[in-house]
Amino acid sequence: MARNQKWAGDITYLRTDEGWLYLAVVIDLWSRAVIGWSMSPRMTAQLACDALQMALWRRRRPESVIVHTDRGGQYCSGDYQAMLKRHNLRGSMSAKGYCYDNACVESFFHSLKVECIHGERFSSREIMRATVFNYIECDYNRWRRHSACGGLSPEQFENHNLA
Repeated sequence: MARNQKWAGDITYLRTDEGWLYLAVVIDLWSRAVIGWSMSPRMTAQLACDALQMALWRRRRPESVIVHTDRGGQYCSGDYQAMLKRHNLRGSMSAKGYCYDNACVESFFHSLKVECIHGERFSSREIMRATVFNYIECDYNRWRRHSACGGLSPEQFENHNLA
């Protein structure tokens, strides 16, 4: 596998005293880096599109990337499908009810919740946003080691293999 060959995306929900905050992510399966993410109090197609837009911007709009998601309404929406087509990306979807196709994203969500969220109380969505931002950008991508990356973090793996 190579950089920008296969991406995976999904959405999870995070509890705050103000209500739910939804987090959509896009992960490059080569390095396990979270390359796109977005948060919103509503789980909409726009949330998924915003995460994909960040991934496209960060990776300088590569083409022919396989983008794998589940069959959630946000990913089946006309807006999301049109975005895939507009950027020459190849959509791929899990079999109905089969979460194991997206194990890397589910694993990221598990790490986020266990290492950062569980046991904490978040009084506002804004505090949750800041916490998730710090986890993704300052901890996970830079320092979280992965066996699939030879014990390196996503950033270290990419730097080592793209040098």
